[in-house]
Amino acid sequence: MENDLKNNRNEGGEGLEQPKEDKPSALMEKIQQLGQTNVPQLSQDSKIHCLTIVGQVEGHLQLPPQNKTTKYEHLIPQIVAIEQNPKIEGLLVILNTVGGDVEAGLAISEMLASLSKPTVSIVLGGGHSIGVPIAVSCDYSFIAETATMTIHPIRLTGLVIGVPQTFEYMDKMQDRVINFVTKHSNISEQKFKDLMFDKGNLTRDIGTNVVGRDAVEYGLIDEVGGVGPALAKLNELIEMNKPKEEVIVQ
Repeated sequence: MENDLKNNRNEGGEGLEQPKEDKPSALMEKIQQLGQTNVPQLSQDSKIHCLTIVGQVEGHLQLPPQNKTTKYEHLIPQIVAIEQNPKIEGLLVILNTVGGDVEAGLAISEMLASLSKPTVSIVLGGGHSIGVPIAVSCDYSFIAETATMTIHPIRLTGLVIGVPQTFEYMDKMQDRVINFVTKHSNISEQKFKDLMFDKGNLTRDIGTNVVGRDAVEYGLIDEVGGVGPALAKLNELIEMNKPKEEVIVQ
């Protein structure tokens, strides 16, 4: 009788152990995501955190899956955690972005500017559009010699209601960007507006493409350099930020 019950369970597919699907190993995940098996890691004793902003800054609307994006809802908690973590003494921000959502970019810029810890930014490849405020929001900024920054007026995509209020809103949003950039860099408001509304530099568009040393000459970026000089400057700022030990005079 017991054998019959066992056979019935086996025929019905119940009571049999289902084969477990093999989960991808950590090695396979590294190969799929990064194209290599061994990734250099920061030392546990490192006092510097690296924040990368690449692709397009994604704001309130989700972009298509084929777009390389940096989601602002991912960056904001990271910045808060950096401020709270006592082991992190400095922040290195690396930018290679085409721009993106204006309000999301300004939110990230304001958070970086308000950090109590030393911050240094590097523009590698490109820091276009709303990437400009993010680049200048740090205490000190670098740009690679071949990197570019596109400065252009605020643009809207999709359905636009053609009424005066729409254009007033765009003007006010544009003023927010101009005020932030001029406040956190050495470029004058008039010069920034001249670059923004120039009519000969960009094909089919208004604006200016600023390359490497030109960004420094205009006062937009502090210095031409890469990762090495940026880390050296950040370490210098970290040492300056440390409270000086009081010397007791006998």
